[in-house]
Amino acid sequence: MISLLSDLALGDAMPESYLQATTEELHVRATKAKALLGDRIYILGHHYQKDEVIEFADATGDSLQLSQIAAKQTADHIIFCGVHFMAETADILTLNEQSVILPDMRAGCSMADMANIDQTERAWIELQKVFGDTIIPLTYVNSTAAIKAFVGRNGGATVTSSNAEEMVSWALTQKGRMLFLPDQHLGRNTAVKLGIKLEEMAIWDPIKQKLELQCALEDVRVILWKGHCSVHMNFLPKHIDNLREKEPERHILVHPECTYEVVQASDYAGSTKYIIDMIEASEPGSKWAIGTEMNLVNRLISTYPDRDIVSLNPFMCPCLTMNRIDLPHLTWALEELVEGRIINQITVDDKTALEAKMALEKML
Repeated sequence: MISLLSDLALGDAMPESYLQATTEELHVRATKAKALLGDRIYILGHHYQKDEVIEFADATGDSLQLSQIAAKQTADHIIFCGVHFMAETADILTLNEQSVILPDMRAGCSMADMANIDQTERAWIELQKVFGDTIIPLTYVNSTAAIKAFVGRNGGATVTSSNAEEMVSWALTQKGRMLFLPDQHLGRNTAVKLGIKLEEMAIWDPIKQKLELQCALEDVRVILWKGHCSVHMNFLPKHIDNLREKEPERHILVHPECTYEVVQASDYAGSTKYIIDMIEASEPGSKWAIGTEMNLVNRLISTYPDRDIVSLNPFMCPCLTMNRIDLPHLTWALEELVEGRIINQITVDDKTALEAKMALEKML
């Protein structure tokens, strides 16, 4: 499979003229190009995308929702406005004759990059030496196709933040231990909800190639990969403490990619869909502080003006890599398709796709 760095090197460079065009001009051009392409294209927009991109999306959702939607489409081209691993998953689930396009190849994910296949293969060998054949791997869908394939060929499955409890429960009925990667916080928060003690969890550090634990080896039930989401790490217990002191009536709602301490101190924690559904079902006039990506928080603020919604971190900024996808890049991808050219196509080789699909289908 082509690595992210290789894709970045091979990716087409957007002409400077798109950056020089006004937002109004780009909006007109994108609208025209989309109309000309008709049902030959289908545009997917992740919840964390900018409004200027979401406006053109045929469907919005979280990463797996969008890939499932992509799998049902008959369009020749799927334009995925998200990040690299999401487009990979879409390519795995769509037909070979369909193309999946990522408008900007620089749209990566720091969390997914924290677990590369070489590190994971080395870790698996070491962990097998220590624990024997007692481990089943699970990977968050926020991971590369190569990692999904590794999990698939070793009998494991993928998980989302929406179904993490169900999948972790399943994994622990298969074998005595579970390796959860790449996000340690989702793994820890989910395991705690299922009654697993912190003392029964170890951390694998892929840089030091070392197991960190606070119990006897035989007591370890969950091995967490030492990775994290750079966005959700910016929500801290002090932010909750400040709100509790100043506005005790404000509900605190966070994503489970936040740290254990933040999740424990919050009122509610759940997936992106859970957060959206909670706000939609809330009473007008209710007060909320949300701990997740800022584009989504801002969209909830504008969608529900009769609620009092703020970011849990007042100095929060949007996900930088997700924001690589913007109106200039989307317009460029559309206009190239009008001219019969496919730019920045994401492809996963057949072997990797087959093994990754095994992990995805176990979950689905």
